[in-house]
Amino acid sequence: MPRDRDTDEFDAYDGPSRSQRKRDAAELYDLGLDLIAMSPPELDALELPEKLRDAVDLAQRITAHGGLARQRNFVAKLLRKVDVEPIRATIERRQLEQKLAAREFHRLEGWRDRLVNEGEPAIEALLAAEPSLDAAHLCDLVATARAERAAGRAPSAARELFRWLRETLAARPPGAG
Repeated sequence: MPRDRDTDEFDAYDGPSRSQRKRDAAELYDLGLDLIAMSPPELDALELPEKLRDAVDLAQRITAHGGLARQRNFVAKLLRKVDVEPIRATIERRQLEQKLAAREFHRLEGWRDRLVNEGEPAIEALLAAEPSLDAAHLCDLVATARAERAAGRAPSAARELFRWLRETLAARPPGAG
């Protein structure tokens, strides 16, 4: 019997496609991996349901490969029953904070390396960008680090310079005076 194309038989929505269900399951699995990677204080901030929190805590303690794989799948299964948007938002905020912290670390590390390598020109550039810095102390730290490098000693003065840069520059946005 030929099918009538005008009936609702073809227009009925059967729900998400199998491919979409697989993508959704993979997303929940990845979210579960992110949860398992979080520290206990970060997990406390999420206010997860007790069963999910217990499953995540157990997954963090499991060392056997097969057992851990089963526990990861169980965490993903439990996530199907939870509103995951607040969890996603918290994880995205955490990842953004980590990226910003890494960017700031690299910025300070770049200034330290530039100061030790170039000396006076780099000091002038930093003081031009950050005029409120203590120029005399900066010059002393850079001179010590450069002398230490020239003598081939361990970079303890360069580490001290980095700490000072972190304390004085990290709290302010670039160019703030």
